[in-house]
Amino acid sequence: MRCALSCGHIPVDITGVESAPSQDFDAAMMREALSLAAEAAASGEVPVGALVVSGGTILGRGFNSPISACDPTAHAEVLAMREAASALGNYRLVDCTLYVTLEPCAMCAGAIMHARVARVVYGAADPKTGACGSVVDLFAERRLNHHAEVTPGVLAEECGGMLSAFFAARRFRQGGDGDAED
Repeated sequence: MRCALSCGHIPVDITGVESAPSQDFDAAMMREALSLAAEAAASGEVPVGALVVSGGTILGRGFNSPISACDPTAHAEVLAMREAASALGNYRLVDCTLYVTLEPCAMCAGAIMHARVARVVYGAADPKTGACGSVVDLFAERRLNHHAEVTPGVLAEECGGMLSAFFAARRFRQGGDGDAED
């Protein structure tokens, strides 16, 4: 059975690049997520990008768009998982890795758990809402039934730098603290 949601991207075969999780592969995928984050920034959204990969294929991509979509759930991770689920025809993303430029929040961590994503790789830590260890570690909570493997800090400096630059520009334009809509 196929999911009713249509994809905006075609799955990309990257077979041969990924055999087992490696630092080089993780960095390459994070660079792809950073390019998605740049799309979010260009749209005036907080620059977070995400993608879902399985077996050498990028199945889903997403970037933050809660403001433009008028949808508080339109985080990069959720959009990438929706696209991947549609590509697979299954809401379970077993054996998939989610790459995201910013540590997932509690909402996204919950969706990751429900989708049964095997591994989460993130760039910058989020000291305000991070749910992979910065504020709370939902994947280490023994009472929950799914525990994704988490790899933090991949290209953390680049990911954090993009976010810092975005909020500095917002503060400059708005004359405030830059946190009004994140």
